[in-house]
Amino acid sequence: MHWWEAFFLGLLQGLTEFLPVSSSGHLEIGKALFGVHSADNLTFTVVVHAATVCSTIVVLWRELAQLGRGCARFRWNSETQYVAKILLSMIPVGIAGLFFKEQVEALFGAGLTVVGVGLLATAALLAFAGYARPRPKTGISFVDAFIIGLAQACAVVPGLSRSGATIATGLLLGNNKESVARFSFLMVLIPILGEALLDLLKGGFSEASAGIPAPALITGFLAAFVAGCAACKWMLALVRKGKLIYFALYCALAGTATLLF
Repeated sequence: MHWWEAFFLGLLQGLTEFLPVSSSGHLEIGKALFGVHSADNLTFTVVVHAATVCSTIVVLWRELAQLGRGCARFRWNSETQYVAKILLSMIPVGIAGLFFKEQVEALFGAGLTVVGVGLLATAALLAFAGYARPRPKTGISFVDAFIIGLAQACAVVPGLSRSGATIATGLLLGNNKESVARFSFLMVLIPILGEALLDLLKGGFSEASAGIPAPALITGFLAAFVAGCAACKWMLALVRKGKLIYFALYCALAGTATLLF
């Protein structure tokens, strides 16, 4: 992988991570266009996903600081409850990572048919969620958090948008857009950073292990981080007034084009 390919793919990952259009699916399409084959490892994918997680931390640092201060009081307050809900939402994806890692990696090497089908599934989910109306709720409940976590676990399939699946599921459960979007962005922090840390400890980021030059990995990380900061801010503003049906139409067109061409 050349540095300019890593730059484009990192930019693509950063721009699509927070939009409900499947960053992993677009990343696989971009790799196919460049002729980059990464079926043997997911190092580059982990690196650019870690970059967008870092951009989430930068954009939502106030929310994270508030949660940290609340948890530091060691009381069962609103902040500790929110963190508990995030931890609960991580259980399904943790199970998927521990027991089905080989199957997940196989999906990333299965070609673009899986991506196309995943994009069409994302389109259908967003279309249904576009008609959901929020119900009187004080916030995301523990049951909602676990169900949203199940949606995140299903979204390990390339083409099935993680943010799209989690936000749409939260909306179908009757939550409002802004609270679901923030929960969706925060719940992915620990799983992605944990995966990156495990790869680092195993030496997975070394050039010999990854099969990708270090400058390409660094370029991809920086491109994804900068683009992710901009996309995260844009999505938070867009979700307040935007309509998911537009993203559903895009995913339907992208999924159809991927399967045809």
